Amino acid sequence: MPFSRKPVVLVVDDTVANIRILDDLLRSDYTVRVATNGPTALRLAVTQPHPDIVLLDIMMPEMDGYEVCRRLKADERTRTIPVVFITAMGNEEHEARGLDLGAVDFIAKPFQPRLVRARVANHVALKKYNDELNLLVKERTKELYLSRSVTVECLASVVETRDNETGAHVRRTQHGVEILARRLRRTHPETWGHDDDTIELFRVCAPLHDVGKVGIPDSILRKPGKLTESEFNEMKKHTTLGYQTLSWAEKRMGGHNDFLRLGALIAYTHHERWDGKGYPRGLSGEDIPQVGRLMALADVYDALISKRVYKPAFDHETARRIIVEGGGTQFDPLVVEAFLQEEENFQSLMTTYPDEDIPVLPTE
Repeated sequence: MPFSRKPVVLVVDDTVANIRILDDLLRSDYTVRVATNGPTALRLAVTQPHPDIVLLDIMMPEMDGYEVCRRLKADERTRTIPVVFITAMGNEEHEARGLDLGAVDFIAKPFQPRLVRARVANHVALKKYNDELNLLVKERTKELYLSRSVTVECLASVVETRDNETGAHVRRTQHGVEILARRLRRTHPETWGHDDDTIELFRVCAPLHDVGKVGIPDSILRKPGKLTESEFNEMKKHTTLGYQTLSWAEKRMGGHNDFLRLGALIAYTHHERWDGKGYPRGLSGEDIPQVGRLMALADVYDALISKRVYKPAFDHETARRIIVEGGGTQFDPLVVEAFLQEEENFQSLMTTYPDEDIPVLPTE
């Protein structure tokens, strides 16, 4: 039978008599830690195993219970520990202040043994339930995230088997999108203030940008030379095909899937241009979704520095010049600015995720 530890109760009171009473009431069912001042209480609260509940006196010298509670709730390690104030000051003002700081209950002095035991037991049981629920949510979230990532990798792999690009291209572009988004959040938070979860979603969904290429004939997709006008018009359809495929999948999921919706948006808009001369819809400027603007630059930069069957790889300086020249025409000027600020990180992507050897076909 596995060992199950007693729940830990941290009693904080500058009056030794009160500590002794609470220790006598609780020690048969709990491991009782004691502190006679705020700093000691804060130190014991982060000691493993963390307390399952804190019984906290309000009136203490140097640091009162309110300040101890405020600090406990501000610390990620202790914020979920229930705090119950023990006090002789039973009035609505003190209770309201304590609850505003995050306390869950009050126990009045002088102590009533049955009431103390019942309230401690209830809050410890509630914390255990919440901890188990949070753990379950984290496990399910991790499982969902893994399933989502694997789905993206599978879809991207299907494209790789038919296209001239490699899995390394997928990884470099998705990290390029993330690098740009994080830089823009720092430099232009008023318009590019995406939170960590959104930026992570950008990164995860970026490999879906070319999923529509599965619907493009091999004769066009794998052609080593320049495409004719009609062939290029056919190639352009991969943006719409990707959008339609992922949008259909989202509808099948009930129409409320951020992952598929964002993937569809990236597929649809990553070939739009700032000056309105892109495709498929000819969007311009800020009408182009921000994630599409990020993907456009990351995708073009990587295409420039990568070797393909129809071209050699350009060096960074050449690719950099082309990107800069495209600022305000092909690319959002702010995204180009972010690229220049992060160009060392972009250069390192090729080293971190190198291409497999792709032969360059001789030109006629």
